[in-house]
Amino acid sequence: MERMKKKILIVDDDSFLLDMYALKFSQNNFEVYTASGGMEVLEKLKGGFKPDVMLMDIIMPEMDGFEMLAKINAENLSPDSVKIVLSNKSQQSDIDQGISLGVAGYIVKASSTPAEVIEQVIEILNKKNGLPEKA
Repeated sequence: MERMKKKILIVDDDSFLLDMYALKFSQNNFEVYTASGGMEVLEKLKGGFKPDVMLMDIIMPEMDGFEMLAKINAENLSPDSVKIVLSNKSQQSDIDQGISLGVAGYIVKASSTPAEVIEQVIEILNKKNGLPEKA
């Protein structure tokens, strides 16, 4: 029996990266949705969209990823989604801030290939669901 596809919402203001990750995740049995910023994410979530996973950048115009996470938490939008940061901000203070906002993982773009990002997302999901980390 084929496993249910996980719904992933990828949030990044860089359209090249957004398209590339969307393609890579769709090739790896994910149902992919994208947003180019925090306002768009909030609208989707308020409209009832419930992704299994949210993979988000931090540095974005309008509203950064931390601000977006804080709003999602404050309004209790999609509380069951696994939230993962994918950013080039790699200072310990940034990672700590992400953790304090409830992210399940923090992936640094510059030190991960797209294949490694997918692998890490799957590992984080498996850990959250109590499964062995390697698929």
